[in-house]
Amino acid sequence: MTTTTAPVRPSPALHITLWVLQALLGALFLAAGLMKLAAPIAQLATSLPWVTDVPAALVRFVGLAEVAGALGLLLPSLTRVRPNLTPLAALGLVAVMVLAIPFHLSRGEGMMLPMNLLLAALAGVIAWGRSRQAPIQAR
Repeated sequence: MTTTTAPVRPSPALHITLWVLQALLGALFLAAGLMKLAAPIAQLATSLPWVTDVPAALVRFVGLAEVAGALGLLLPSLTRVRPNLTPLAALGLVAVMVLAIPFHLSRGEGMMLPMNLLLAALAGVIAWGRSRQAPIQAR
């Protein structure tokens, strides 16, 4: 005997929670990325001491990855054009944060790990939520 069930609709609370997370992480990564892209390295060094120890191109690349991730968290879902890119952008930000962990550990900056882990976990929740639990439907 085969039974069919109607697809389960995600709760509105989950959608709202994911939107709040997307907006907060999007704003945070957009600001951080734009700062790394636009500010002179000497100015960045006052708040990010590691930038003087790596090539400027790496700092700009990390900034570009953060801006792309931030835009990917928001634009596909907001426009409903290729919203399946939102979980991929979230996974990209997870990768940025996971790669930051050994970098900070190698520099003796263990105090950065909780923030890296928190941001990676929140981006992971967005990736999970928008791919499995509450995907946004394309137009």
